[in-house]
Amino acid sequence: MITRHTMMMGCVLAAVFSWPALSWAEFIARVVTVHEGDRLTIVHDGRTETITLKGIDCPEPKQPYGKQAKQVTTAYVGHREVIIRGLQRDGQGRIVADVFLMDGRNVAYELVKEGLAWSRGRTAESRSLADEEELAQAAGKGLWTDPHPVPPWKWKEPKKARRKYSN
Repeated sequence: MITRHTMMMGCVLAAVFSWPALSWAEFIARVVTVHEGDRLTIVHDGRTETITLKGIDCPEPKQPYGKQAKQVTTAYVGHREVIIRGLQRDGQGRIVADVFLMDGRNVAYELVKEGLAWSRGRTAESRSLADEEELAQAAGKGLWTDPHPVPPWKWKEPKKARRKYSN
């Protein structure tokens, strides 16, 4: 008799073996496109994947500082090799990972440090990002030049509400 647990485990293993990139703990990839400050497309072993930087949320492209976040991310990683670590799916189904420059710097930390991203999550790692965010805020860097910057998850809310109640 097949139990629910056995079926779940089978599905997970099938996903890992059919999508090898999810099983790699760390690998080097080339960034081919920067879509937004926190979203890019990489190529590794002939495969392309669009990933979101883990632990942060950059302003949307049409938000204040959204274009700057994309430009800075492009300057750091555009058409360069990077180290991808901890590739996984998040609760929203996106592929997320830590992205490191070849010199070891974490791109997410660099964006938060420059005031071009908010830290997200509740892990020890995200606490460190939150510390960087507080320093950027205190220094008035990037989006923190605005006394009340609107985070992307709040900036999107009115659009969702309009869609939900529109005919």
